[in-house]
Amino acid sequence: MSLWGGRFGQGPSPELMDFTSSLAYDRQLGGDDVTASKAHVRGLGRAGILSNEEVGILVTALDRVGEELQEATFRFQAGDEDVHTAIERRVTEMAGDAGPKLHTGRSRNDQVAVALRLFTKRELAQVAREVVALQQVLLDRADAANDAYLPGYTHLQRAQPVLLAHHLLAHGWALARDVDRLWATVRRADVSPLGAGALAGSSLELDPTGVADDLGFAAAFENSMDAVSDRDFVAEALFDLALLGVHLSRIGEEVVLWSSQEFAFLHLSDAHSTGSSMLPQKKNPDVAELARGKAGRLIGNVTAVLATLKALPLAYDRDLQEDKEPLFDSVDQVRRALPALAGLLATATFDTARMQSAADADASGASVDLAEWMVARGVAFRRAHHVVGVLVRESAERGVPLAELVQAHPDLGSEAVPLLEPGTAVLRRTSPGGAGPGPVSEQLERFRRLLERDLERLSN
Repeated sequence: MSLWGGRFGQGPSPELMDFTSSLAYDRQLGGDDVTASKAHVRGLGRAGILSNEEVGILVTALDRVGEELQEATFRFQAGDEDVHTAIERRVTEMAGDAGPKLHTGRSRNDQVAVALRLFTKRELAQVAREVVALQQVLLDRADAANDAYLPGYTHLQRAQPVLLAHHLLAHGWALARDVDRLWATVRRADVSPLGAGALAGSSLELDPTGVADDLGFAAAFENSMDAVSDRDFVAEALFDLALLGVHLSRIGEEVVLWSSQEFAFLHLSDAHSTGSSMLPQKKNPDVAELARGKAGRLIGNVTAVLATLKALPLAYDRDLQEDKEPLFDSVDQVRRALPALAGLLATATFDTARMQSAADADASGASVDLAEWMVARGVAFRRAHHVVGVLVRESAERGVPLAELVQAHPDLGSEAVPLLEPGTAVLRRTSPGGAGPGPVSEQLERFRRLLERDLERLSN
């Protein structure tokens, strides 16, 4: 169905239709287009542009189209350029003389923009809920970890022992920022562009504010040109999803490392791992690897849209058709990754004995405690750091236990030797937000309250 036939002496060429059609992917906006179209029709009725009878006929036809889309009985035709024109064609078939009045006072520019905003608001809110579900898994595993500890790493070198709960919640707090970002983007997307028309509004007595209220938007647009050309909300959504993907990738990377035989800190359930087509002994962390690999795809999507937007003049340009596939893809990929990772983490088994053995294997992991022990006795930190560094080097080069060198050193002695005992270092992490039992216990409670708050605001 062509929306511009009167201006042209012949129909569009097959090549043009093949290149410009977006129906293959934008049909998932069908439900949102129906919702927005019904609000538009009701607005035309309030303005006296449509009679009550015409409003009823069009709303009934749109309801029927919505049912057909939901039940997958809607029949698209070769001439349907996109889902919006397909819906208008079908409504016109059912609504008789009222059908051609459906598009009164609107352009496909504001029509598409409002459907995409409805999609974005709904899908990002759902992504945020699924992020909270993953956070809940992390909280449950952290709660169950009790006093288990493992090496904490910097530069992928063993640094200091940390409670397993602390390590898991580190990912949980990063995901909390993702929830905040998603929620903020939803709020900024919560502006209706309906009534902006092609770019300059209309001479008809439209009611953008009433239509916005009808659709549940927080506000109507302020500037019609901005309303139809704005895709900030798409770029922001894609960035939010890309950064969320990066955080999922970091979790995936640690799962890959921890489930390797070299680490063996974690064992995957059979249901959340795969095997090898050739090597019968293999148990592969494919979920974690794909979570890691999908991050590049998500980054590419936000880059593609920013590159599309960077040089567009006001107002609408057909280039904006390219905003949808990246957004749909990123939402789809993230919504698949989140439950997959949640299931993996919920069913994995932590080898806490091996974790603790690794953390206790090298007494030099407690070296900062030796330095801080000296600081507490009046020694400047830089001098204490140097003294302990020399002892660690001497222990490694001479093969002498660090405890012997500590006991023999005049600034340390036998009182400092217990600092090197297994498990002691993690118990000494007492500063707020630290990795010891006291701070982690407080952190668990704060994180629990955070999830309760986020679940409440996402349920509204």
